[in-house]
Amino acid sequence: MNRRHCAAAAITLVCALTVLTAPVEAFAAPSPPSPAASRHASDPGNPVGSGTGAKKPSKVSEPKKKSLEEVREEIEALYRKAGAATDAYNLAAEKAKKQSSEIVRLARAIVVGRAKITELKSQAGAQAREQYRSGGLPPGAQLVLSDDPQLFLDGVNRVREGQQAARGVLGELTRTQQNLETYSKDASTNWEKLEANRLKQAEAKKEIKKQLAAAKKLESRLEKEERARLLKLEQEAAYKMQTAWLSSGALKDINREASASGKKALAFATAQIGKPYVWGAEGPDSYDCSGLTSQAWAAAGRPIPRTSQEQWRLLPRIAIKDMRPGDLIIYHDDASHVGMYVGDGAIVHAPRPGRDVTLAGAGSMRILGVVRPEK
Repeated sequence: MNRRHCAAAAITLVCALTVLTAPVEAFAAPSPPSPAASRHASDPGNPVGSGTGAKKPSKVSEPKKKSLEEVREEIEALYRKAGAATDAYNLAAEKAKKQSSEIVRLARAIVVGRAKITELKSQAGAQAREQYRSGGLPPGAQLVLSDDPQLFLDGVNRVREGQQAARGVLGELTRTQQNLETYSKDASTNWEKLEANRLKQAEAKKEIKKQLAAAKKLESRLEKEERARLLKLEQEAAYKMQTAWLSSGALKDINREASASGKKALAFATAQIGKPYVWGAEGPDSYDCSGLTSQAWAAAGRPIPRTSQEQWRLLPRIAIKDMRPGDLIIYHDDASHVGMYVGDGAIVHAPRPGRDVTLAGAGSMRILGVVRPEK
């Protein structure tokens, strides 16, 4: 691969890594109910009642207004869907990053391999020219024909060395060419995967924007007093779940201390309290839920998967009764949220858009399970 090809590949790679921003899907406001007829069919001024056999218009009932609690549940569901889409986006982004790095590595290996082939061909050509200048026989072969016993033995050794050198050059040339073919196939495969993950990123980003737009639209319809009550309802729902969790005796046997690495991860995570939630963010000014936990453990010297779903899938699982500060609690059936246990029945987490990194009850959401970043 020459420099022009390398530059073209690099430019194409940069373009492939750019995720196009999809337009936010519009949400239509509900259509107003059809007004009921206000006049009786027998009213001579009513066109519906004019004429023989005219039917009375059916009464259209007003749509039932949602309670604030129903609105809260709907908003929470929308944010959870956005959270799941954020996990999909983050996972696709992580895979794309790895694949782009692999493509760059393979491109460099191809450049080195081509240079090696040029060098080996040059060596093979030099051997062929030397044989031609010697009348078709290598110098060692000419010595073999000598009547001098010592020269004969020297010639035999030189012939063997020459044959081994020739076989070595040809063998290395063959292996290098085979490696180049493998590198090219691997690069093509990784490029296809990169493109597929780029499309997944774009789809996930569109879904995130769709769910967030719907949630914000619902919130924007509320009056100031209703928004304050909505926040209170959120707090009350979380408190109710936390109280039920504590009453179940979940903390009865949980009194373990954090490990040395766990303390470092905790120190990092709690230092981020007050910073805003932003989907796809992993610091230093904002975080999403798994961005916070993955960066906290990276700061402790223990890199872990980027997303909450991958953290649940790949990290060792432990029983709730065995958890200790620094462990990660995974929430909801789809593993779309994660928080770090800090002890005393609390977690530090990045809740959702519009909220900041904060402390919360470990049982304030539906717990799926607990994982430990350390073995």
